[in-house]
Amino acid sequence: MNKKRVYTFGNGKAEGQANMKNLLGGKGANLAEMNLIGVPVPPGFTITTEVCSEYYELGRDKVVSLLQEDVKNAIANIEQLMNATFGDIENPLLVSVRSGARASMPGMMDTILNLGLNDDVVEGLIRKTNNPRFAWDSYRRFVQMYGDVVLGMKPVNKEDIDPFEEIIEELKEERGVKLDNELSVDDLKLLVSKFKKAVKNQTGHDFPTSAYDQLWGAICAVFDSWMNDRAILYRKMEGIPAEWGTAVNVQAMVFGNMGETSATGVCFSRDAGSGEDLFNGEYLINAQGEDVVAGIRTPQQITKVGSQRWAELACVSEEERLAKYPSMEEAMPSIYAELDALQTKLENHYKDMQDMEFTVQEGKLWFLQTRNGKRTGFAMVKIAMDLLREGMIDEKTALFRVEPNKLDELLHPVFDKKALKVASVIAKGLPASPGAATGQIVFFADDAAEWHAKGHKVIMVRIETSPEDLAGMAVAQGILTARGGMTSHAAVVARGMGKCCVSGAGALKIDYKNKTMQVGDLVLKEGDYISLNGSNGEVYLGQIQTKEAELSDDFRELMTLADKYTKLKVRTNADTPCDAQIARNFGAVGIGLCRTEHMFFEGEKIKAMREMILSEDTEGRVKALSKILPYQQADFKGIFRAMDGCPVTVRLLDPPLHEFVPHDLKGQEDMAAMMGVSVKKIQERVESLSEQNPMLGHRGCRLGNTYPEITEMQTLAILGAALELKAEGIHTYPEIMVPLIGNVVEFQQQEAVIRTTAEKLFAEKGDSIEFTVGTMIEVPRAALTADKVASSAEFFSFGTNDLTQMTFGYSRDDIASFLPVYLDKKILQVDPFQVLDQEGVGQLVRMATEKGRSIRPDLKCGICGEHGGEPSSVKFCHRVGLNYVSCSPFRVPIARLAAAQAAIEG
Repeated sequence: MNKKRVYTFGNGKAEGQANMKNLLGGKGANLAEMNLIGVPVPPGFTITTEVCSEYYELGRDKVVSLLQEDVKNAIANIEQLMNATFGDIENPLLVSVRSGARASMPGMMDTILNLGLNDDVVEGLIRKTNNPRFAWDSYRRFVQMYGDVVLGMKPVNKEDIDPFEEIIEELKEERGVKLDNELSVDDLKLLVSKFKKAVKNQTGHDFPTSAYDQLWGAICAVFDSWMNDRAILYRKMEGIPAEWGTAVNVQAMVFGNMGETSATGVCFSRDAGSGEDLFNGEYLINAQGEDVVAGIRTPQQITKVGSQRWAELACVSEEERLAKYPSMEEAMPSIYAELDALQTKLENHYKDMQDMEFTVQEGKLWFLQTRNGKRTGFAMVKIAMDLLREGMIDEKTALFRVEPNKLDELLHPVFDKKALKVASVIAKGLPASPGAATGQIVFFADDAAEWHAKGHKVIMVRIETSPEDLAGMAVAQGILTARGGMTSHAAVVARGMGKCCVSGAGALKIDYKNKTMQVGDLVLKEGDYISLNGSNGEVYLGQIQTKEAELSDDFRELMTLADKYTKLKVRTNADTPCDAQIARNFGAVGIGLCRTEHMFFEGEKIKAMREMILSEDTEGRVKALSKILPYQQADFKGIFRAMDGCPVTVRLLDPPLHEFVPHDLKGQEDMAAMMGVSVKKIQERVESLSEQNPMLGHRGCRLGNTYPEITEMQTLAILGAALELKAEGIHTYPEIMVPLIGNVVEFQQQEAVIRTTAEKLFAEKGDSIEFTVGTMIEVPRAALTADKVASSAEFFSFGTNDLTQMTFGYSRDDIASFLPVYLDKKILQVDPFQVLDQEGVGQLVRMATEKGRSIRPDLKCGICGEHGGEPSSVKFCHRVGLNYVSCSPFRVPIARLAAAQAAIEG
């Protein structure tokens, strides 16, 4: 039986439906679903995502052959429903060809409109519509889009504009007009001629005239665009597998450029930036869809409220707004009423915020697409909680409506209000994506990537962005454009990335060749600092101070809801009272990793530490350690106080000693003077600490077993701090962790030192404190022999950073030299230091947990590597049965939400 590769839809009927996104892509599935629920959709057909895989496996010619008959039959279905014929001169059917992956990838792949036109058909279209301007405008758009997408007509240099746009700009300058729609019919005819000539000059081939040749070229170009650079980059950023492929959607054209009763637009059932329950969007009269997102013309608002808000931000008077930029609600009230009713219907049907594209052709409304809208992290939380309160979704669905990683956007600093009051506003645009961004101006994507690689924070400034700018947008702090509205490419992509964006700042004059940005008399060049306020659209001169973010009530409610379902606890990795307090404010219920070595790198501490390391005998080390003890104890008191009532896992000294000693001559001279020895003596001692492979050398428990006096001092500091706080009424629960053990004897010898020291301290103080002694499982052998380790250790904490390093044999400091190649060649699917390797490293975690609990059933287990804040890794930890994960303070809410989702998934 032949595989079904083409699914038709139209006139209220469809072969597909919403739950077929994997096969039909998001767009194709939703086009089918809209037909089934009575939304007006131009008829068409979807070529499945499976064909995309066949395209890359079998090649273009084979796939075209496989599709030939099905596509012709599907075209015949459209012809019947539209009462027009594809390729016919007198009664032509024109079609659009669009991509449609199962996950939304706005602007990343290619679209071709008005397909089916040639020199003869355009004349027939004129006779059919009696509208020469519309016909020639459609033809010039088709040649431009097809030339760009299918025939590869791209700028030669990054400073150059699109070759077609260059021709348009030259003609507009000759004619003395500013906008495309001010060109005459003869001008449009001339553009078509010039475009086709440019195609012949650059490609060496004539522009294709056969409708079916054009169609196959467009279908294959959409499949090709699945593997273009920007689509690949976007998939990497969003974690979309390459093997998913894209569907191709072919639809009868409906035209928003047929005159003053025609229009095109993009709308959202709720605000994608703030999450506010406010229908909003933009439209253009006498235009086609790409005009709205490309930012070539200033779009008008759909609602009156939105139009008035826009006018206020753009400093446009009410009189000018009504005259030049009326809302659709005011200019096309009956169409607006139908649009408003249908957007409500779609949101209620999908039970989520919808992002919709529509066209009005001579007074008739058509929907071209609906999808769950991209939104900021702030909006994601608000919309989920609002839909829950409205009774549209239940609690579990609300928790899954928020992507854990998107919470990161809510947790970072915003502009300080006092600093904003004295800031110099140099321009104002539209608040396209909220947030605060400060950085140095760059104008091109590759420059942004280069500056970012050197450690600079950049703001990407463009006249308008295009999908080619994705790599620059990804590394920028924020994006600023001179053109474009709230639904422009820059706005939609920035919101999806959680980037601050100000669009449509019309006062900007951007000169790409000289790399300057001018506002009035002010000229700023590449490298100058500006700041963006994505919440009100203001652009400021210079850098502006930021402050901690203020968390919303919706965020707090979401976290409370998460805690209702979660079983896995979330702790934090914190080495200072400040970090501990931040994490506690974010809901951490303890510290899973307190790294004592981070406390040694300041002031007098480092001097005493270096004296201890450079001493030649136990007596000298003990003397130096006695200087360190009060500092360590004070540090622990601060951390324990911040975590009053919560457990704190303290890791004993872990890194190699050479990391603490001075390697520069001045530092060595200072140490020699302090210790009363020669510089040569210090240099010899530093040299003796050098190791060929320090990460596998004299560190962790090996230090404590070689120099037990270090473990004694740290035990005294930890338990001494706890005892002092006990006297103040502060509840402490210290967990002392021995790092880097490979066999149980290493642990047992350290445990003996800890417990002996504790007994002496308690006897001396006449008081005691409860504490536990456990270990960090980060050496594969410790995992393999976990049952033996658990006979002594009271808890396990998996150090997945080192466990990953030793299991793979990859140096986490050097993996960058080959990781990109490994990811490209699919040797690795993800960076194993970012996402836990569940098959290999995860197997060790699972096995060690099971073995340990076979000996000690109440064994507490958690992880404290970077994976503790990565959602898929958190879900794995839940499935394995760990008690907690520990992560950096700002990832605590992410882990809490992921843990709740894991509990619901079961």
